[in-house]
Amino acid sequence: MRLKIDGMMCGMCEAHVCDAIRKAVPYAKKVKASRIRKEASFITDEAVDINIIGSAIKEMGYDCIGIESMSYKKRNLF
Repeated sequence: MRLKIDGMMCGMCEAHVCDAIRKAVPYAKKVKASRIRKEASFITDEAVDINIIGSAIKEMGYDCIGIESMSYKKRNLF
């Protein structure tokens, strides 16, 4: 999933957003946030309730302005 987030200003903000995602979606993997791109992303094998993620981000003081669900394709080295 990719989330568009407004309000991240520093590395600590990125950490707060990642923590909120991990708390809302405990089975999330590869959780990342970028204040420069104003987005966060993670992968999961299970379905995710977007309302829970949006609420968790808002509780941390940031605005989740968009959520995009994408399929993940694992890259093979060979």
